Order: sequence, then structure tokens, then C-alpha cells
Amino acid sequence: MSVVRLAAVAAPFDRDLEGDFERVAELIGEARAHGVRLLALPEACLGGYLAHLEGGADEPPALRVDGPEIARLAGLAGDMVVCAGYCEADGDRRYNSVVCVYDGRVLGNHRKVHQPLRENASYDSGDSFAAFDTPVGRIGLLICYDKAFPESARALALDGAEIIVVVSAWPGSRTNAPADLADDRWTRRFDLFDRARALENQVVWVSANQSGTFGAMRFVCSAKIVDPGGDVLATTGTAAGMAVAEVDVTGALEAARRSMGHLRDRRPETYRQPALT
Repeated sequence: MSVVRLAAVAAPFDRDLEGDFERVAELIGEARAHGVRLLALPEACLGGYLAHLEGGADEPPALRVDGPEIARLAGLAGDMVVCAGYCEADGDRRYNSVVCVYDGRVLGNHRKVHQPLRENASYDSGDSFAAFDTPVGRIGLLICYDKAFPESARALALDGAEIIVVVSAWPGSRTNAPADLADDRWTRRFDLFDRARALENQVVWVSANQSGTFGAMRFVCSAKIVDPGGDVLATTGTAAGMAVAEVDVTGALEAARRSMGHLRDRRPETYRQPALT
């Protein structure tokens, strides 16, 4: 399938896991009514993000990728490909993860690699990036700060990702914050990363984010769909909502890569890795 209706959500989520599932079910229902085949929900939408970054009390519930909660999510997804963030339990380790589900099963799972500020007080770090096949195309997953590193999205694109889904709990500025999120420097950076990563890798980019506030954080929303040329096809702006766009994925990639193929024209033998000093 080449022409696909995609959606990215900006919505609030918290520690009330049952309430989170009710909101997820509503959003999946709304997306289904719009004919959406791929839906991206925010980082930490099952159990909420960290209320603070110091670790310890009030952390999200840890869920196994093969546990009943992810099975419940997969059941809600039905014939829609749904990506959602959660706190993953693996033995004694906890990861900030995003899972991709479809038709009652898990298609892919990514553990956040790059951890900002003190997030590592609550989570272990992932160690890889890998794309995987789905009914709507080959997908790669990222979480929030991962997108600040060009290598993350490039690794997925080189692994054949046609669509990169990035889920976030991206807050606004914590110092000198303007009243209007549209004027916030962290909103601008969030949007710049989305457009730049789509353009430099010539992929379809689907970006979801939390909205509202949690703990001391105020999230910038800005869920969006970006085409392989870096143009925003749909966005929620700095408000909660669902950005929906219909994309001919194969056609869009072919058109973007026809004359200037950023992956094809790479010169990796020239890209030295100098030691940091």
C-alpha cells in the first residue's frame, strides 16, 4: 500500500493508566473515523512521563512488552498500525520505550537511546536503531531527544525506513519561558528537528507529542506530518489535537530522491570520527 492516511497526536497523559487507555481508545476511534492507517501517540502515553527528573518516587508503571497492557493496546489497534510510548520492564531494568502494534500483535519496539538531563536516573538506555516492515511501509521508531542526533534517523533511513515515527514528551523552556508556546525557543527547536530530519533523510516523518502540563513541565504539542522534502503537511500547532495527512509514501520518496538522493550520494569513506577532546 502506497497511499496512506497518517495521523500524529498531541494529547495529555498521566499516571492513571486506566484513564490513559480510555483516551487511547477514543483517539484510535477518532483516527479510524478519518480512515487513518498509521497513528502515532506520544511518548509515555501509557502511565505518563516523569513528574521530575531525579528518579525515585512517582515513576511510571513499568510494563512488559509481552504483558497484558501491550496486548490490550494491540487489541484496540485492530487493523490500524499504532505506535505508543510506555515505560518498559525487562527484569530489573526499566526503559523509556515505544511499541508499534497491529492486528493484536507487536511489530516493533524501540528503547530510547539518548537521555536528556537526569532521565537516566529513572531509565536504562537503549543501544540500537532498527527499521521493520508493517502493512503501511517500512517504519523506524525514535523517542524525543533521539531526534536531536542526526545519526539516529540516518541509521533508520539506511536500514530502509520509509516512515520514521518519533514520539515525544517535549517540554517548553524552563527558563525565560514566554506565555505563548508558539514563541518558545524549545517549540522552535522541536519543529526544526522534525523538518530537518525528514529532509536530510528524505523520509516521511510522523511526530507525536504530549500536551498540557505534568509536574513542572509544559509540553509544546506540535504534532505533525512532514514530507520527504521537509514540508509540513499537517500540524496541531501549539494545541492538543490530531494532525492528519494522506501521503503517497512510495511516490513521495521517489520524487524527493530522484535528482538529489541524500542516501545514495553519501560518501561514508570521507566521514572521519575524530576523538572528542
